[in-house]
Amino acid sequence: MDHRKIKHAALVIAVLSSFITPFMGSSINLALPAIAKEFSIDAVILTWIPTSYLLASAVSLVPFGRLADLYGRKRVFGFGIVAFTLSSLLCALASSAFQLIVFRILQGIGSAMIFATGLAILTSVYAPHERGKVLGISVAAVYTGLSLGPVLGGLLTQHFTWRSVFLANLPFGIAILVLVLWRLDEEWAEAKGEAFDLRGSIIYGLGLTGLICGLSLLPSTESLFLLIFGASGLFAFVTWERRTKSPVFPVDLFTTNRVFAFSSLAAFINYSATFAVAFLLSLYLQHIKGLNPRDAGLILISQPLVMAACSPVAGWLSDKIQPRIVATAGMVLTTLGLVLFIFLNQDSSIPFLLTGLVILGIGFGLFSSPNTNAIMGSVDKRFYGLASGAVGTMRLLGMMISMGMATVVFALLIGRVEISQTNYPALIESIRILFFLSSALCFGGIFASMVRGKTRSSQ
Repeated sequence: MDHRKIKHAALVIAVLSSFITPFMGSSINLALPAIAKEFSIDAVILTWIPTSYLLASAVSLVPFGRLADLYGRKRVFGFGIVAFTLSSLLCALASSAFQLIVFRILQGIGSAMIFATGLAILTSVYAPHERGKVLGISVAAVYTGLSLGPVLGGLLTQHFTWRSVFLANLPFGIAILVLVLWRLDEEWAEAKGEAFDLRGSIIYGLGLTGLICGLSLLPSTESLFLLIFGASGLFAFVTWERRTKSPVFPVDLFTTNRVFAFSSLAAFINYSATFAVAFLLSLYLQHIKGLNPRDAGLILISQPLVMAACSPVAGWLSDKIQPRIVATAGMVLTTLGLVLFIFLNQDSSIPFLLTGLVILGIGFGLFSSPNTNAIMGSVDKRFYGLASGAVGTMRLLGMMISMGMATVVFALLIGRVEISQTNYPALIESIRILFFLSSALCFGGIFASMVRGKTRSSQ
């Protein structure tokens, strides 16, 4: 088949798959109240509907990235699409909360298989001087999914029940699978013949499960034990990986590959500092400003829309000049946007909020695709699946850290009570403290982004 057709097909597949996974993650949040009502479940069980998906994705990303390098990225991606599409149908047909959580775990595994291979296929197909542009388009699709998720999720839930949110994935999944089988005729298995480290994968899964469950339960006593268990598991994983001949993740990449190490650290810091922004501002707009969910959503959508517009431009720029320059500029703007929100108070105007959100949107857009380009371009072809999995893992861990910080600050300042007018001053103070912590974190990320070294690859 014509290589140009394969490239175009790979880009369309990457864009569609980059859209549906974050769309699923963000749209389901609007359906949670309706799910809780139908199944008569409490808040604790309800949190496991999004958490089970997130946890399954995080645990599966690195092992499936390695399996894709060994047995073929097209094969793992195809199985991932089938698992994601089938589990979406099963979620829509679920008759109990337990069934829904089980199917969400399957959906998370499918999502990990897609995310661990989609970027790797794109990187395999496009030459180094073209990668930034196409990775930028792929990142723009992620932000489009994130931004449309709450809007479409709310509309679907309101007019067609929460089950329609899951059914919306089916046409996308079928279309992607047809394209994969019809247009992609390579497997891209550069590490074929090497062994798969099952023991390392199990240790990694247990360690990461402990860490994520611990973060989700902060600041309870149980969370401390789980965090210690998780940290111990990940320490054991690193120790094992340095000894085994065919590691599931070559941890030496962090000590011998400066670009990979600092680009991954920068991604982790960026997500840790920024993921809770929409959550915090949603509370501010609805409680302090008295806006309804729709109007609050219309204000918050400005950030991901600006991101989606900037990402392809940033990706194209990272093909022309050092990706670290573009990504660092994005980190600087992100820090500036976060600093603005430290001054948030009861009288802050909507234009002030929009200004901060637009600066954050430009910052995110400038950072993400060049940073992804730097990570993917810094490793050997046989590690593309691993690098793709590392990108996803940094994203998910950063998201959990971000929400963990918010949980701890809220518990300390507001307490485990319902938010009402009596604790609005504590809410504003909590939001300002969290933006201060996020700004400090992101400021440190500027240096991680700057010192990574030259990132242009000739692979």
